[in-house]
Amino acid sequence: MKNNKNIIILFFTMIVVMMGFGIIIPILPFYIESFGASGKALGLLMAIFSIMQFIFAPIWGTLSDRFGRKPILVIGVFGNALSLLFFGLSTQMWMMYASRALAGILSSATMPTAMAYIGDTTEAKNRGGGMGVIGAAMGVGMVLGPGIGGSLAKTNLSLPFFVAAALSLLAMILILIILPESLSKEERQSDQKISGPSIRYLWKALMGPMGFLLLLAFSVSFALTNFEGVFGLYAQYRYNYDPVHVGFVLTVVGIVSAVAQGGLTGPLTKRFGETNVIKGSLISSAVWFVLMLLPKTPFGVYLTVGFFVLSNAMLRPAISAIISREAQSGQGIAMGLNNAFMSLGRIIGPLWAGTMFDINLTLPYISGAIVMAILFITSLIWLHARINPAADVFHQAEPAMD
Repeated sequence: MKNNKNIIILFFTMIVVMMGFGIIIPILPFYIESFGASGKALGLLMAIFSIMQFIFAPIWGTLSDRFGRKPILVIGVFGNALSLLFFGLSTQMWMMYASRALAGILSSATMPTAMAYIGDTTEAKNRGGGMGVIGAAMGVGMVLGPGIGGSLAKTNLSLPFFVAAALSLLAMILILIILPESLSKEERQSDQKISGPSIRYLWKALMGPMGFLLLLAFSVSFALTNFEGVFGLYAQYRYNYDPVHVGFVLTVVGIVSAVAQGGLTGPLTKRFGETNVIKGSLISSAVWFVLMLLPKTPFGVYLTVGFFVLSNAMLRPAISAIISREAQSGQGIAMGLNNAFMSLGRIIGPLWAGTMFDINLTLPYISGAIVMAILFITSLIWLHARINPAADVFHQAEPAMD
């Protein structure tokens, strides 16, 4: 019963953190426009969060092993509240960059620590369900965030950030008062080295036998953030959408993504196999990238965006399943690399999209379609020769940190 209470608190915490991220997406284009900024600035604002998250998430995970889960969770949630408050009060672009960097540095403490907390407090047979709760909370937050953000922005563009900051403070209070520490002092690893990700190690893995799969993992996040990174600006210029309309479209994105990953990918991979699902999703993503440029009505926008997200959403679990299966030894390292390359996609995707948008508003989607089409053609060759146990690269290579 106590563990259920703890999981509920973690569930609420992750909803709040992800909702804070989702709230920002439909409002950012209108925020930066008021400062006279460009698509490149929008891309950088989205990327800077992912850059800091990529660097600091493993550091916070190590710190939670050393000092316990509860203090690191408190730091993460408080940092999320502080960054959202700072963002809502921003009056210059440098303040917005600083607040997003702060969010990436501090709020990145929440997910790895929450997952470690689940690992501490659940039996092995129940751990998958506990991790699923964290994943579900993140999905709920990303579904609720854009809709709430767009609706509240009708009153004031800053209001959604203040509301999200208040919810983060509530989560922090619940953690401080109710959530017990899960890692005893005897279990803490005071001698563990604290370091960030190793670029050299990632490059070595990319050049190894599983490199193409890691490139596919990168492409999933690249494609989605290439779309999301400039969709608000694109919809504003093309359809004269306001934050409410952008928020509704992105809410549909979240719902479709959750349904695809939770309800469709499993049956389809059982029926057709992961490699065929990947090939089909790649070519479908390429096609819908182009088709998203054609609609002239709201129905057409929802339809094309929905099918694009449906295609993209099925890639992630199918790719992860192959990586997990082929890396029969070294699962943790394999999944860590998988997540690292997806993080890199979330960094490069919005930067690329913002730069392309400043040249021509259709270029982010056209270039995205070209990338996905090239990967589809490559996958016909690479995935055809069924991946083999050479994936031992994950077992042989140690995740050295610089």
